[in-house]
Amino acid sequence: MKLITAVIKPLKLEDVCDALADLGVNGLTVMEVRGYGRQRGRSEHARGSDYAVNFLPKLKIEVAVTDDMVERTVDAIVSAAQTGRVGDGKIFVLDLGEVIRIRTREIGADALL
Repeated sequence: MKLITAVIKPLKLEDVCDALADLGVNGLTVMEVRGYGRQRGRSEHARGSDYAVNFLPKLKIEVAVTDDMVERTVDAIVSAAQTGRVGDGKIFVLDLGEVIRIRTREIGADALL
């Protein structure tokens, strides 16, 4: 089992969710986060002053999948989130030691379904 974490532009959330639903991914977690990568923030002008916005708004999506779903899930996220511009985001794939569904105490892949 793997935990896939994707940091994406907020405007791409609906596209990513639709792509994951089409794959049959049952659940995901979304968090509002701030950060920067190569784009290093941006400069804005307000009330006659310039100021730097060093941390840009992003969304962090976490989804747990079985090993056989990793490549398709990553491909779906990339296809849905990609704009071709700096700041599209990153995807991290981590090993999951165990998954437990609290309600039923199911363990492993059964807890993901």
